[in-house]
Amino acid sequence: MKKLMYTLLIGVIAAALTACGSNDDAKQSKSDDQKTAQTEKQKEAQEKQEKQAKEMQKKLDKQKVDEKKTVAVVNGKKVSGEEYNAALATSQNQYQQMGQDPTSKEAAKQVKQQTIDNLVGQTLLLQEAEHKGYKATDEEVNKKLKETKKQFKTDKQFKAALKDAGLTQSQLKSELADSIKYQQYVDKDIQTPEVTDKEIQDYYDQFAKQSQSQASGGKEQSQMPKLEDVKPQIKQQLEQQKKQEALEKKVEELKKNAKVEVKL
Repeated sequence: MKKLMYTLLIGVIAAALTACGSNDDAKQSKSDDQKTAQTEKQKEAQEKQEKQAKEMQKKLDKQKVDEKKTVAVVNGKKVSGEEYNAALATSQNQYQQMGQDPTSKEAAKQVKQQTIDNLVGQTLLLQEAEHKGYKATDEEVNKKLKETKKQFKTDKQFKAALKDAGLTQSQLKSELADSIKYQQYVDKDIQTPEVTDKEIQDYYDQFAKQSQSQASGGKEQSQMPKLEDVKPQIKQQLEQQKKQEALEKKVEELKKNAKVEVKL
């Protein structure tokens, strides 16, 4: 999992300000000392953050399972520990983005359950996509592979990333083919209701209400943007939410006639 490193902006700002001193030698000397002190503080803070990140990664890695272990069987298809570990990293990252520690006792249970549920759901949806006859052509897979490679500056970096992920290019192409079939199925078979103007207004009003509540509680209130300025973003957010709800509903339907055995 990529480690998130944060820059100490206050140190950068302070260094920039002290660089704007006068021609006075004493003042210049003081400015240089301040910049040195700020640089040292930044270095110490970064080293501390790197140490904390490494310690957190060790805790996260402990939640992984043996890659060869079968964590679930869905309609006869085995789901491997390797697949679980990849999905686990996503779940862990989601918790961290929400400001929660995924390694705490309670969160660890939730992360484990969320990961296995997501894997079972994805497997059922992919099986349904294949049952419906959706396929990925070589041209589509190669196009997707080209787009993936563009994320890396060099072919060497791309190959290194594949190695870190424990994948060969052939395995990556297989996964890309699955993602294409899955997306085709979702786009054409999973119908979601249109987002209405009322829903957008309600979402905006709720956010405004929460912002006012925070201000009354002593927290600084940021200026609310106009509805027309954020309407496209709100609409997109609600569309994604409805799509997710529709997928969850479909997974529950598929589970009724599926044979699912969790071995984790």
